[in-house]
Amino acid sequence: MTSTIKVNTIQNACGADIIKESSNTITIGASGDTVTLASGASQTGFGRTGTVDWNTTKKTASFTATNGDGFFVDTNSSAITVTLPASPSAGNIVAVKDYQGTFSTNACTIARNGSNIRGEASNFVLEKNNAGAVFIYVDATEGWQVFLDGSNSDAQASFICATGGTITQCGNFRIHTFTGPGTFSVSSLADNTALNNVDVTVVAGGGGGGAKHRGGGGGAGGFRETKCSTVSGCWTASPLASGTSIPVTATNFPITVGGGGAGAPAPGLAQGTSGVNSVFSTVTAAGGGGGGGGFPGCASPNRAGLNGGSGGGGGSGSADCRSGGSGNTPSVSPPQGKDGGLGRGGGNQTGAGGGGATVAGTAGPPSGSGTCGVAPGGAGATNTITGSPVARAGGGGGGGGCCTSGASAGGTGGGGAGGSGPPVPSASAAVAGTANTGGGGGGAGAPATGSAGAAGGSGVVIIRYKYKSN
Repeated sequence: MTSTIKVNTIQNACGADIIKESSNTITIGASGDTVTLASGASQTGFGRTGTVDWNTTKKTASFTATNGDGFFVDTNSSAITVTLPASPSAGNIVAVKDYQGTFSTNACTIARNGSNIRGEASNFVLEKNNAGAVFIYVDATEGWQVFLDGSNSDAQASFICATGGTITQCGNFRIHTFTGPGTFSVSSLADNTALNNVDVTVVAGGGGGGAKHRGGGGGAGGFRETKCSTVSGCWTASPLASGTSIPVTATNFPITVGGGGAGAPAPGLAQGTSGVNSVFSTVTAAGGGGGGGGFPGCASPNRAGLNGGSGGGGGSGSADCRSGGSGNTPSVSPPQGKDGGLGRGGGNQTGAGGGGATVAGTAGPPSGSGTCGVAPGGAGATNTITGSPVARAGGGGGGGGCCTSGASAGGTGGGGAGGSGPPVPSASAAVAGTANTGGGGGGAGAPATGSAGAAGGSGVVIIRYKYKSN
């Protein structure tokens, strides 16, 4: 049997209304009263007033937060992830507070669980001691708004803030790429001094190819690289990387991006011009050595390849007397490049390949061997500092003679191909090194295809560092 009590107002013993209905509005409690739910009871439909019920049992492992609750998180032993509620509704609220002042040792990550935080599809990290924050869900666009105990700087670590070059992002890391002279301007630094370092790839301009015909290929520009995962994250470095990153301060750092050396002009027996150095802070990459001039005779010093970041290939001649230039000049560790190859004479008369960052230039076929070969430039170095694999600093190919079966390829990493000569069908002129790779220019081929060496490619400076939390 169902019982019904019909009443508009219920009063307490003092005559104050404690439940009253008027025009479809129900008021519970008199002025100054506290309305309390019994232990174990729950409510729905009332919304919240911007407060949470604090769970005073500390959390020592990762967990999923519940709407309406606050949590004390203890990261003394390890970092902890707090996952926000899935499929939240407007007004949902969660609070997190550092239990013991350990967030700077082991951070507390607030995982977004599919919703934005402050309008971004990124997690939020509390990484300063005694930090706390309240998360209130607004809508699908903004997602969870964040109200911190104090300002952002009281809860989150700061990072390097800088301008200059072409800026791109790769995860939590920022990359500045300079393809010409500029300034890396640091306006502020990180709280953590370990993050006030940057990793770099600095590549100098490649050397130009040697002239007349059968000239040596230009040496690649010097390749310098640093790599530290703490500073710039997980990317694949080349074998030439140093593990010591470069410290920066809040100041301007001039950037020098070296140009490629000019190819030796025709007619003549000249060497190609060496490339220009590239510089960032304490890191200097040396320009690639110019390729040696080719044919005839051994007397002229112009036949030898020049020294540089990588050495230029020797030019051809009437004997095996065309030395390649020395790489890693001046000497640094790890080495910035390899030697140029030995130019060869006799019936083959092939200019040698210029040295690349990781592989020396190829020598021409031995005199009198009757071999009609080619002399490719040495291979460069590959890394993923920009987020994808790119090869740089390949040596230029040597110039081919009358019996050469084809053009000598430039080394992987932007090296230009050497010129070829008759009787090769569609004989080709020397090819320039690729811009902003530091590739060496190709050496001049036989006269029928032109007698000028090709220019080296310009260099590049790339700077990478952490700019935000996970």
